[in-house]
Amino acid sequence: MTSVALGVVAVGFALMGAAALVRPALIWRPFGVVPETVAARSEVRAVYGGFGLALAALLVAADNGATEFRDGVLVTVAVSLFGMAAGRAVSGVLEPRGLLGAGGFFLVVECLLGGVTLMAR
Repeated sequence: MTSVALGVVAVGFALMGAAALVRPALIWRPFGVVPETVAARSEVRAVYGGFGLALAALLVAADNGATEFRDGVLVTVAVSLFGMAAGRAVSGVLEPRGLLGAGGFFLVVECLLGGVTLMAR
């Protein structure tokens, strides 16, 4: 079960990362933002693309025998997901309409995946 749960989280990060590298606008589209400049697309590729693929790789390594850092990887990934959700929650307090649609959906997804990652420890 642990491998399946971590696999789901890893695939989620890998899909986000690959999509951000190949089609940066796809990542921001649900939020009504279009990365129109080279700098904006570069930022999407770095933060969503590189970060997503790095976390996916760490999760795969941690789930495939890298026991010396498994616990640290899982806690770090979970905290990252909870941090994203916390940012959305703060935004929802300041601007409640931001939780309608994609913002609220991803808040729930981030909380669920963070919980799944912690439970896999």
